Amino acid sequence: MKTIVAAVDFSDSTPDVIDAAVSMAGAFGAMLHVIHVLEPEPAYTAYGFTPDEFPAMHLFQDEARKRATKRLESLAAPLTDVTVKLIEGSPLMAVLDYVKASKADLVILGTHGHGMVASLLLGSVAEGMVRKAVVPTMVIPVKEKE
Repeated sequence: MKTIVAAVDFSDSTPDVIDAAVSMAGAFGAMLHVIHVLEPEPAYTAYGFTPDEFPAMHLFQDEARKRATKRLESLAAPLTDVTVKLIEGSPLMAVLDYVKASKADLVILGTHGHGMVASLLLGSVAEGMVRKAVVPTMVIPVKEKE
């Protein structure tokens, strides 16, 4: 095992995902990649508008990008020998694409802890990764709050 990808979403499971990824990378002497996917800026072309007609959306996306970059850097600061990457796109497809491009041997990601109805309605990146996995995928559950 040479490359491990930890996909984080900054939810409650993120610290556990990082812990598991660091442990696995250490045990196997693997390179660790920590990634976060930022959803793309909404497009309003279906409604006859151009993105320039909604300048606030550009500002919102820029701020989201800055905050995500800062959080990724903060997560990676105490780690050694790690690659950090912010990706924009559809979360599931972006993670799958990154896994292929990086030739990862393992993906580690967390769950949100949504209930069954929310998972059915909203979908789940973790569930999609398990279904479409091209490499072994470790899913870290959210710890129950005491």
